[in-house]
Amino acid sequence: MVTLIKKLFSAATAHEGFRRYFANTSWMLGEQVLRIIAGLFVGIWVARYLGPEQFGVFSYAIAFVAIFSSVAKLGLDSIVVRHLVNRPEFRDGYLGTVFWLKLVGAVIALTVITLATGFTNNEYKTNLYIFIIASGVIFQPFEVVDFYFQSKVLSKFVSICKITQLLFSSLLKVYFVLTGADLLCFVVVSLVDQVTLAIALYLAYRYQKVGGFYRNFDWDIAKLLLKDSWPLIISGVVLMIQARVDQLMIKETIGNTELGYYSSAMRLVEVFGFVPMIITTSLFPAIVNAKKISHTLYEDRIFNLYRLMTLLFLIIAIPISIFGNQIIIFLYKDAFAPAGSLLSLMVLRLFFTNFGVVRGAYLMTENLMTYSLITITIGTLVNVLLNYYWIPSFHSVGAIWASLVSFLITTFLIDSYYSSTRRNFFVMIRSLLLIDFR
Repeated sequence: MVTLIKKLFSAATAHEGFRRYFANTSWMLGEQVLRIIAGLFVGIWVARYLGPEQFGVFSYAIAFVAIFSSVAKLGLDSIVVRHLVNRPEFRDGYLGTVFWLKLVGAVIALTVITLATGFTNNEYKTNLYIFIIASGVIFQPFEVVDFYFQSKVLSKFVSICKITQLLFSSLLKVYFVLTGADLLCFVVVSLVDQVTLAIALYLAYRYQKVGGFYRNFDWDIAKLLLKDSWPLIISGVVLMIQARVDQLMIKETIGNTELGYYSSAMRLVEVFGFVPMIITTSLFPAIVNAKKISHTLYEDRIFNLYRLMTLLFLIIAIPISIFGNQIIIFLYKDAFAPAGSLLSLMVLRLFFTNFGVVRGAYLMTENLMTYSLITITIGTLVNVLLNYYWIPSFHSVGAIWASLVSFLITTFLIDSYYSSTRRNFFVMIRSLLLIDFR
């Protein structure tokens, strides 16, 4: 067996494509491992310093911004990578056009967020925190640099940028904790994060000496991209509502302290959400190329990706589910003890996160954006409805179950009824067994 493993490893490492994608994924994985370490040591330290109530306010402001700022992305992220892979000769036209489209989207998002705060019962300080965090969307257009590096399987440069931003952000937070700073200072760090990353990405692109994309804008490309992305614009907002509405409703129904418990558990679960995103993002160009070559190869790669997601879920979820209480008390101390039982249940979200990321790549490759919008909208409506009835009765536990039910409907049940995705549904089911019985 050992000899066989060595042969397989040697064969894989001898393959140029494998080495390229492995190196690309390794950089992304390394960056996210550092992010986990910073989250565990710095992020949790900040939460403990702020306490459940203030941490709840901070989490509420972030969730509020996240729902509306998804408009700024314009649903273009994966679409741009796909076009850059298929038509690399139009690089500057795509990158420049998307940059300016995203800048317009950012201004619209910031305006909507500012107007939306007027319909809340928030205190002045809470709305101020929301506006400061929301201001970061103005710097998101520089994400186009990330799309370029993704298409070239060169995520090393983006990872270096994000590590730089993470280091600067962590040092600021440590300084503010040690000096007894107010919550406002930690809110400002969220804005500084966006500014720092934008500068780093811009410098990384200039280092490549491939021209200045921001000088380009093509109306034909803009119309083509927006035609493909409009379902994703709406679905991005709807998906963010599905993911964050529970936090807003907990705050409004139960209060900031309960939201602090809920958010502390969610932060730990979301730490592991990077794994499927990194793997799928790194392998997305390979999936797109496989579809051009052979349907069998294409389906095999999707199947193996789902199978990997099942294995990752089991490895992460089982120990967290068993030791949820101990993990919370060890990391956050006794003030956050009520979050222990929430963590043990909430970790089940990772299963739908893992499969949802791969399913999203499949729908993108198949250009089923309108279908994606329909499924996400149905799931979100179910989530909001269940939250409305379950949070007052079951508090945070009700919010968790509402999310799980909505994700089940979005990711699995609807796919089983629609003819164009039924095959993908069976691929997902087969992958749960971790073996290929075809």
